[in-house]
Amino acid sequence: MKYIIGIDIGTTSTKALLYDLDGKIYAKANKGYRLHQDQPDMAEENPNDIFNATLSAIQEVVSCSNVDGQQVIAISWSAQQHSLIALDSDYHPLTNSITWADNRAEKYVRRYRENGMGMKVYQRTGLPIHPMGPFYKLLWLKNDHPEVFEKAAFWVGIKEYVIWRYTNVLAEETSMAAATGLLNMHSVDWDPEILKLLGIKRSQLPELVEPTHSIVGIRSEYAKVIGISDNVRMVMGATDGALSTIGVGALETGVLAINIGTSAAVRSFVEHPLIDPKARLYCYPVMQGKYLVGGPINSGGIVFNWAHDALFGAEHETAKLLKRDSYNVLTEIAQTVPAGSAGLLFHPYLGGERAPLWDANARGSFFGLNRNHTRAHMIRAVLEGIVFNLYMTTLALTEVTGDPKAILAAGGFVQSSLGRQIMADVYEHEVTIPDSYESGCLAAMYLAKMSLGLESDLDGIHKYIGKERHYQPNETNFAAYRKLIPIFIRLSRELSKEYESIADFQRQFPQLYEK
Repeated sequence: MKYIIGIDIGTTSTKALLYDLDGKIYAKANKGYRLHQDQPDMAEENPNDIFNATLSAIQEVVSCSNVDGQQVIAISWSAQQHSLIALDSDYHPLTNSITWADNRAEKYVRRYRENGMGMKVYQRTGLPIHPMGPFYKLLWLKNDHPEVFEKAAFWVGIKEYVIWRYTNVLAEETSMAAATGLLNMHSVDWDPEILKLLGIKRSQLPELVEPTHSIVGIRSEYAKVIGISDNVRMVMGATDGALSTIGVGALETGVLAINIGTSAAVRSFVEHPLIDPKARLYCYPVMQGKYLVGGPINSGGIVFNWAHDALFGAEHETAKLLKRDSYNVLTEIAQTVPAGSAGLLFHPYLGGERAPLWDANARGSFFGLNRNHTRAHMIRAVLEGIVFNLYMTTLALTEVTGDPKAILAAGGFVQSSLGRQIMADVYEHEVTIPDSYESGCLAAMYLAKMSLGLESDLDGIHKYIGKERHYQPNETNFAAYRKLIPIFIRLSRELSKEYESIADFQRQFPQLYEK
């Protein structure tokens, strides 16, 4: 029997799943690492920590599955978008991996937004005007850290670095290249004008390849540690956004893929480059005839984690004593109050926000709080605020793609019955939850099968997804949400006038960033 490993390099951990060629899962592994946030707006990761996590995760799924490691024929990759690493001429990192969550390039974003250059970059590359983009990170490094910029021989993302460590080949596939803001989405090639603007040579960037491109063979020392053949194929794969969309089967325009994990996103495939006149959405080519349009959102499950730790410490300890999942306890508490949380709104912008605001200075807030509200109202308002924010982004997406034909949702948030119901009620639309919980790893496995000639096109992914569960909106909740959502949207616009002021004030207190 033959096997394929699908692996996803996420923001807080790397997941690996071992599949047979029929899509059956034999083993899973999850290895975490630290997100360094030791300075205002900083969000970095040690690339060597991430490489070691991938090595450990791959080794674990092989050893724990009791399969013959020599029968693993391919390893295929999914990874977080928008990371940037400077390498010297010997391919050693000069920087940590500067992640999508890093906002230190904000002043250059503001400048490019005001002078119109940001819109021009967006129209060429599909990259929104936000410091998440490597384009803006490069501007920041060039101007604020010229000693690093001038010494850099290569510029890569975390997936390209990890694959180079295994194979000694430096390559970058289409979707990850698009997320840098250096790729022209119309020609699907590195953009010479963008490179000239930054002062970067094409030779400093990896070779462009397709997501199904494979590299035959890995370094023998790593093959030995893992327990697999050194002739295994490394399949490039794609970004986590592209693969999580493929992995739930959202392949047609108008079929929305919503994922709420640590962060969140709403996405749809289109056949041609599509520009939002207000630059609220990204548009990245993935493969022939497939452009991914959508909005990435900072405020996903990480906001629920904050509420869990900051507001419900006692319940957390009680749940441990009772051997219960404390997150399930919180959703049960939230269910004790009605939809709309008795008029309590929560803006979930705890770490700035990408879509729908595109404001790195955005900050969170409760609104409407009165003395009759309880923590139960607060936790439900947090959950509702996450979905309201997604809905705002969906409104922007449907302006350019049309009304949704279907909504497919995945991620930890929709594994709870309350999370699923809030989503169905806010959208007033049936929500479908595929069984393929780790949709990114599943789609990475599937791209490996395409690379090996075992599948011909993306449509075949549907037979691996498994059963689907369908959730209907509850009409009794419509009235509350229909009244609250416009308030939520108007309030976000009003508060935006002061986000920069409060963010600047908070930056004066470095103890906020001390661990």
